[in-house]
Amino acid sequence: MTAPQPPFAPTIAKLALDSGVVLTGRGFGACGLQVGELCFNTGMTGYQETLSDPSFAGQIITFTSPHIGNVGCNPADMEGAMPRALGLIARTLPTMPSNNRARESLNDWLCRHGLIGLAEVDTRALTLLIRDGGAPKAALWHGVANEAPDDAALVARAQAWGGLEGMDLASLVSTATAYDWTEGLWSPQAEAQEADTAQVTASSAAPYPVMASASKPTVVVIDFGVKSNILRHLVALGCRVRVLPASATAAQVLAESPAGVLLSNGPGDPAATGVRVVPMIAELLTHKLPIMAICLGHQLLALALGGSTYKLPLGHRGANHPVLLADHHVAITSQNHGFAVANDQENDQENDFQITQRSLFDGTVEGFTHPDYPIISVQYHPEASPGPLEGSALFAEFYQLMQSVAKSDTVSSAA
Repeated sequence: MTAPQPPFAPTIAKLALDSGVVLTGRGFGACGLQVGELCFNTGMTGYQETLSDPSFAGQIITFTSPHIGNVGCNPADMEGAMPRALGLIARTLPTMPSNNRARESLNDWLCRHGLIGLAEVDTRALTLLIRDGGAPKAALWHGVANEAPDDAALVARAQAWGGLEGMDLASLVSTATAYDWTEGLWSPQAEAQEADTAQVTASSAAPYPVMASASKPTVVVIDFGVKSNILRHLVALGCRVRVLPASATAAQVLAESPAGVLLSNGPGDPAATGVRVVPMIAELLTHKLPIMAICLGHQLLALALGGSTYKLPLGHRGANHPVLLADHHVAITSQNHGFAVANDQENDQENDFQITQRSLFDGTVEGFTHPDYPIISVQYHPEASPGPLEGSALFAEFYQLMQSVAKSDTVSSAA
């Protein structure tokens, strides 16, 4: 039986690594040249959510799953206003989509957003190369055969790229202006009613008990590259969600009278972003506001508490990463990061955070608390999308933390 062919005519594409390795395959999506860091993602589902995750800014993604493009693309699965990844590597060319939720093919979606695709290369060998040698600098080109650049020229472009260390990419992907977010979690019923946006204001799709409250607590989200599903979870809890740019000051945050603050995920080097952001977070900590931090936000919070970060050789990207929790249970998590919080085995200084969760892959820091501040901080993505929902209960914990702090403040004021 012959596999269905893509509804386009693929042309030549090349991937050149800074080591001198050059792979030639068949291209799809947009034409052009992109230079960035090559990484791999082990998720078996959710290629559109992955490609539209702002945390992938500056990166070319190798997918280890062989089925990329088979369910097409749709507006409801976008995790950012536009994709920030530079391109993707897939084992085979995408076929015609076979899913009732598809609104367009992956190829058309890539063309519309300017992303380059390369297929018919050995993604298993490429993944092993990254695993053994670290994430390389890479140049990805797609065009017509008679315009193919010289291999040596592509390698030189890869070698000339500066790398992600020292890059503040969060400021590039963050919103420019503040806004309110009102869309809740996706549900099949909502999508059937409103197929193009799948907006949900009810919380019936929440994978946790919905919190009852007479009024909606305001959560200020600092957008370092926030995923839409983080915002959807907050709405599903019953929060008013106010999103501020990464350049927001502590005064601007406090002016919103928030019940809590969420430091979002995002791309780039936390130390570079932290030069501008850490003083703001440090000031918020003095007000004892409940803070939830995810991924890059987790790293920035660690910096504000006196910790440090470093670049991982491979990074963690996928939907099957085991994390040892404080209660000695194991959670399977969704992750996407190339930097990590410094892994101090013993941290008993009076004012430092306390490490409570670690990766069972390499022991890196996955979560911490602090004896003096009401914080929830995790390296992984509790909103999943794609991935397991085991971490989603953290949003309910954050809501309860906000309620607890609010009651404590009321009692203190009365006294």
